[in-house]
Amino acid sequence: MFVRGTTEAINLVAKSWGSKHIGEGDEIVISHLEHHANIVPWQMLCAETGAKLRVAPVDDDGQVLLNEYERLLNSRTKLVSFTQVSNALGTVTPARQMIEMAHRAGARVLLDGAQSVSHLRADVQYLDCDFFVFSGHKVFGPTGIGALYGKPEVLADMPAWQGGGNMIADVTFEKTRYHEAPAKFEAGTGNIADAVGLGAAIDYVQKLGIDNINRYEHELLVYAMRELKTIPRSASDRHRAGQDQRAVIRAGGLPDHRSGRGIEPRRHRRAHRPPLRPAHPAPLRSRSDCAPVTGVLQHARRDRPLGGVVRQLAR
Repeated sequence: MFVRGTTEAINLVAKSWGSKHIGEGDEIVISHLEHHANIVPWQMLCAETGAKLRVAPVDDDGQVLLNEYERLLNSRTKLVSFTQVSNALGTVTPARQMIEMAHRAGARVLLDGAQSVSHLRADVQYLDCDFFVFSGHKVFGPTGIGALYGKPEVLADMPAWQGGGNMIADVTFEKTRYHEAPAKFEAGTGNIADAVGLGAAIDYVQKLGIDNINRYEHELLVYAMRELKTIPRSASDRHRAGQDQRAVIRAGGLPDHRSGRGIEPRRHRRAHRPPLRPAHPAPLRSRSDCAPVTGVLQHARRDRPLGGVVRQLAR
């Protein structure tokens, strides 16, 4: 189904599938790596239904603790929703393994592919996820367009979310008959122009080759690691990083540090919370107290997530 983006796709699943299948005492499992778009809709659903939200922890390198994740899965777990690639740390989760574990517990799985679609192959049959979501602008397409994939049998069991427009097959004053999915979830007039733009973006990625993109990004990662090590650091920076290694990836304006170095930190702080919010944050006296580089790269090779790379540099 075409949607406005990942956020709307997750909300669609929460409002349609979730409202039908999640009840009081049920549990939804997410990970500590999630973008808030994969947190807030489930919090809202839990508030409405009396369900509980469980969070799988990660280690100091930003890797999901699979033993802890498995302990959260039980007969009350109805849905697991997690990211394939973290927007904050660049961690690539073992998605297929986590999906298999969730299915063994009888849960449905939503995989957030917003940060992975332009870097990794997205094979929903191989992954076996029940839902897969992504945004067009994450794959070099327009904003305001994205997609939701769902297994046919899962979509067939979901009630319509919005009414009117293209989702209707027939309307009388007594009764309305809906189209089958995916049209059932595409109310109104579709975003035709941006859908065409998204198609062009996907053609562009396919022409470049996803494996070529992945290889080039790894070369950038190696370059970034080498150059970051050349940036002078004060004793207070090193001391603070030792106390709170997450401080090195806090977002903030750092004009003095980046001047002349060709480094542009990402400043969108809200998109990185809560994964980058430490349990016991060290106080920051001013913006200049932040470490020199914040988010040079979001993505890394499968075995070298950026969270671990940046923390290594802080030591």
